[in-house]
Amino acid sequence: MAIAAAALPAQELSPIEPAPPEPSSIQRVQPPELTDPISNDRIMGVIPNFSTVSDPNRKPPPLTVRQKFKLFVKETDDPFTFVSAAMGAGMSQFGDKTPKYGDGMQAYGQRLGAAFTDMATQNFFSDAVLASVLHEDPRYYRMGPSHSIPVRIAYSVSRLVITRRDSGKLTFNFSGVGGMAMGIVLSNAYYPGPSVSRSVTEGRFISSITSNGLGNLLPEFWPDFKQKLDHLRHKDTVAHK
Repeated sequence: MAIAAAALPAQELSPIEPAPPEPSSIQRVQPPELTDPISNDRIMGVIPNFSTVSDPNRKPPPLTVRQKFKLFVKETDDPFTFVSAAMGAGMSQFGDKTPKYGDGMQAYGQRLGAAFTDMATQNFFSDAVLASVLHEDPRYYRMGPSHSIPVRIAYSVSRLVITRRDSGKLTFNFSGVGGMAMGIVLSNAYYPGPSVSRSVTEGRFISSITSNGLGNLLPEFWPDFKQKLDHLRHKDTVAHK
């Protein structure tokens, strides 16, 4: 009995092995595309594709108001936006097209400033302000290759006037169409007199509607094209080994 009692303290002082962590306590690192609802993708590595949900099977959470403003800043404060504005200003410079600032470098500078402001204000009203107030999702949800090409083309163009609410239900694209219209109307405040009229404003609205509708075709079909290119590159690499 004395021997057993004397052994007890030694047992109490023996080091205790730490228990392994419970599986539920292990932090799992999620891929960026699953944790950040705003994409970092670029078409051809250059053109921003930030507002596209490329995976048709993915159901990302709705954007918060903060994230909608973040999307606006990310799309606007991008080098490609400045390049696009510069190219647009150059095209309107030839023949003194709208906005009619005239000729020369000073006129080109005014056109450049106007082109960038046009894009910034339309993004601001569409992606940030109206999308937040009306609880609409400013992102483009790709249909994907499980459907026929004609159906996908019709779907892409229709997203100009159809969008999703934050709840996921379909609705008229008030934020997209309304934000575009508000940006165009606001531009009359800094466009020169000859370019400020009802007919010019209507013409600009129609051209913006058309270009934005056709612009959805690129994020819809680019992943398919890229996949084929990658497949051809892989075959070529294997053939040369």
